[in-house]
Amino acid sequence: MINKPGTTTLVPVDFSEIENQLPELKRFDFRIDSHTFHPAIDSSDADPSFWVELAEIIESKYQEYDGFVILHGTDTMAYSASALSFMLENLHKPVIFTGSQLPIGVLRTDGKENLITAIEIAADRKNDKPIVPEVCIFFQNHLFRGNRTTKFNAEFFNAFKSFNYPSLAETGISIKYNYPAIHHSDVTKPLSISKSMDRSIGIIKLFPGMTENWIQTCLNTPDTKAFIIESYGTGNAVTSAWFMEAIEQAINRGQLIINITQCHAGSVNPGIYESSRRLRELGVINGRDMTTETAVTKLMFLLGKGHEMDEIRILLNKALRGEITI
Repeated sequence: MINKPGTTTLVPVDFSEIENQLPELKRFDFRIDSHTFHPAIDSSDADPSFWVELAEIIESKYQEYDGFVILHGTDTMAYSASALSFMLENLHKPVIFTGSQLPIGVLRTDGKENLITAIEIAADRKNDKPIVPEVCIFFQNHLFRGNRTTKFNAEFFNAFKSFNYPSLAETGISIKYNYPAIHHSDVTKPLSISKSMDRSIGIIKLFPGMTENWIQTCLNTPDTKAFIIESYGTGNAVTSAWFMEAIEQAINRGQLIINITQCHAGSVNPGIYESSRRLRELGVINGRDMTTETAVTKLMFLLGKGHEMDEIRILLNKALRGEITI
C-alpha cells in the first residue's frame, strides 16, 4: 500500500512503484519478473476467486521460475497462504507470502526488508533443490508455514505467529533453516491445482451469554454444509441442553461441525472435560490445533473436491500439508 496523494488514506500499489522504492532489487544476480493484479485489491477483498487466480498464475509460470513471492496485505494473508497450501497439490517450489505493517513509501517501512528476504528465500537452493518447497509466510525475521500462521498483532512489526509449529527459518546476519520442520511433497508427482473452493461454511465463536435463538439462526442458515465452532480452552462449550440439542440436530441434518479452540496456542482435546466429551459423542470433529484460517480454507478445499461427508470427516483429521499435529 502507499499513501493516496494529498490524503492519509492507504491505497493498493502496483509492483512498478515498489521497484522505484526498492532499487536494491536490481542487485540480485537472478531474474525477477512481476505480475500485478489490475486493479490491485485491498486484502480485505480477498476471496476464493482471488485464490484461484493466484494459483492459476503460479500454475502457468511454474516451469519458468525457481520460486514465487506474493505481496499481500496482512489482514487476510494467513487465509490466502492457508488456501494456497491446499490448492497447490504436490508443490515442489517455494511460494512465499510477505507484506508490511507500514506502507512501502514510508521511511520506517518494514516492507523493504521483508520483500528482499522473501525473494532470497524463494530463490535459495541446497544441492540444486529448493530449500523450502511449500507455501510460507515471511515476516519480521521469521519464516512460518502458511497454514500454521495467524495474524495476532495489528500494530507491531512482528504481526504474525505460528503458535503450534516452529519457524521454518529465522533470519539475522544469515538465514538459519529449520530443516526437520520443512515439508516436502512427493517429488514423483507433478503439481496439480485445485480450483474449486466451496464457500458454504460458517464460523460460530462461542461466548458467555449467547442465546438459543442466535445459535439456531446460525446453524439453520440455508445451504450451509459445515460449521467451525471456536470453543473455549481445550474444546469446551456450554453444557445447556438446548445447545447440545442444536448441535445434534445440525449433525443429523448432515452438516459437518468441527471444533477448534479460541486460544492462539494449544489444541482441542475432547474428553478432558464433560462438555467437550459430549460434543465428541454427538459427532463433532476434533479440529486439534488448526488455526481458524486453516479450518476455513481446508473445509472449502475438501468440500470443493466433492468428497462425501464421511470422507471429509476422515481427511479433516489428517495432516494433508502439515497443517495439524497428529
